[in-house]
Amino acid sequence: MSVDDRSSEAATPTPPPPKSVNIVIVLLLVATFVMILNETTMAVAIPVLMQDLNIVASTAQWLTTAFMLTMAVVIPTTGFILQRFSTRSVFITAMVLFTAGTALAAVSPNFILLVTGRVVQASGTAVMIPLMITTVLTFIPEQKRGTVMGFISIVIAVAPAVGPTLAGWILNHLEWRWLFYVMLPIAGLALVLGLIFVRNITTPRKAPFDIASVLLSVIAFAGLIYGLNSLGEAAAGDTPVPPWVPIVIGAVALALFVWRQLSLQTTDSALLDLRPFATRTFTVGIAILLVAMAALFGALMLLPLFMQNVWHASPMDTGLVLLPGGLVMGLIAPFVGALYDKVGPRPLVTPGAILVTVALILLTTLKADAVTGEFWMFTNQEWKIVGIHVVLSLGLGTMMTPLMTSALGSVPPMMYSHASAIQNTLQQLAGAAGTALFITVMTRASASYALAGNDPVQSMAHGIHQAFYWGAGFGVLAVVLSLLVRRPTNTEEQIETEVPGDTPVTMH
Repeated sequence: MSVDDRSSEAATPTPPPPKSVNIVIVLLLVATFVMILNETTMAVAIPVLMQDLNIVASTAQWLTTAFMLTMAVVIPTTGFILQRFSTRSVFITAMVLFTAGTALAAVSPNFILLVTGRVVQASGTAVMIPLMITTVLTFIPEQKRGTVMGFISIVIAVAPAVGPTLAGWILNHLEWRWLFYVMLPIAGLALVLGLIFVRNITTPRKAPFDIASVLLSVIAFAGLIYGLNSLGEAAAGDTPVPPWVPIVIGAVALALFVWRQLSLQTTDSALLDLRPFATRTFTVGIAILLVAMAALFGALMLLPLFMQNVWHASPMDTGLVLLPGGLVMGLIAPFVGALYDKVGPRPLVTPGAILVTVALILLTTLKADAVTGEFWMFTNQEWKIVGIHVVLSLGLGTMMTPLMTSALGSVPPMMYSHASAIQNTLQQLAGAAGTALFITVMTRASASYALAGNDPVQSMAHGIHQAFYWGAGFGVLAVVLSLLVRRPTNTEEQIETEVPGDTPVTMH
C-alpha cells in the first residue's frame, strides 16, 4: 500500500506495548469461547424446552433462528463499529450485552423473554469475533499471524465440540436454565477482567453512518437467513410463509445494498466497504471458506439427527461421539498455524479439502440398524462415526486457519475491519444455506423413500445419506478451488483504490 507521508502517519498510530495487545487478545479469546459455547448448547436443549415451555418444534426453532438473524443483521455494521469506537469500548459493550442476555435467558419465565435474551446475547457475540480478528491482523506481524490465528481456530473448533456434550450433561442432571447459569459467572468474570485490563489499543476515527445501508442490510440478511432456515420446514409442509418470499425479498435488498456500498465507497463512506473483493487472494479464500462452512454446518446438523432419530441415541451419547473430533481440530490448530507461517496456505488447504470430501463420502456408509451403547461400550458403528468425524475435523482444521489468515491478511490494514465483517457475514449465510440444503435434501429423499413403502427409520437414514452425497460434492468443489489458493505477496497484481484526501491506495 502506498500513501504519502502525511496520510501514512495519520493512518498508522503508534503501536501499543506488546503486553497490552497480548492481554486484549487473551481476553478476546476467552470471551469468544464462552459466546460460541453458548451458541452450540441450544440445539441439544430444544426438545427439553418444547416440553417445559409447552411449545411446538417450529416455535422452539426460533431460539436458534433468532440468534442467527441477529448475528446476520449486526455483523455487517461491525466494519463501521470497529473504526468508529475504541477496542475497550467495543469489548465492554459486547460483554455487557452478552452477560445481560445470558442473565435474562436464565431467569426467563416464558418463551418470549427467552428469545429476547438470545437476541441480546447474539448482539454481543456478533461484534466480538470481528473485533478479535481485526485486532490480530492489526497488531500481530505477518510472519506470526498463522500461529495466532491457530489459537483462534482452537476456540472456534473446541467450543462447538464441548457445547453439545456440556449441554447433554446439564440436561441429564439439571433444568435447562443451568445452561445459562453456567455461562453467567464466566461471562461476568470476562467483563470484570476487561474493565480492569483492556486498554484502548486502537485510534478511533470518524466514520460515516448511512442509515439506508443499515436498513437494506437488515432486510437483505434477515430475509435470506429466515428464508433459508424455512426451506427444511417447507419441505415437510410446515411453514406459514413460502420460503421463496423472504429469499426473493432478501436477494433484492442485497443487490440494492451492494449497489449502494459500491457507490458510497468511492467517497470512503460505505457501511460495509466491498473493496477487499478486488484482492484475488481474499476472494478465492472466502469462496473456499464458504463452501467448507456450508458442508460443516450441514454435517453438524445431520449427524445428531442420524444418531438420535435413526439410532435413538441420547443427547449425551451424541455429544460424546462428536467430542473427539472437535478436540482433535483444536489440538492441531497451533501446529497448522505454525506450518502456515512456514509453507503458506496451499500445501495445507488442498489435503484438508480432500480429507473433508473423503469423510463426507464415508458418512453415507453408516448403517441404519446399528445399536448404541454407553461411551465406554461404544459399538463398532459408533466408533466408526467417531473416526469419520475425526477425519472430517482434521480436514476442516487444516483448511480454516490458512484460509482465514491468507484471505484477511491480503487486504490493506485500512480494510481489516471491513474484510472481517464480510467474512463473518458470509459465513452466517453459508451456514444457513448449507443447513437448509442438507435438511431439504434429507426431507425430500426421506419422504420419497417412505412413499415407496419403506420403514420410516430406514427412510430417514436414506435421506441423510443422500444429503451427505451433496456434502461430498461441496468437498470436491473445495478441492478444485484450493488449487487457486496462494500466499499473499507484494508481487500480486496491484489494484488502486481512491481514498478521499490521500494519494491512491494500492490493494494487493
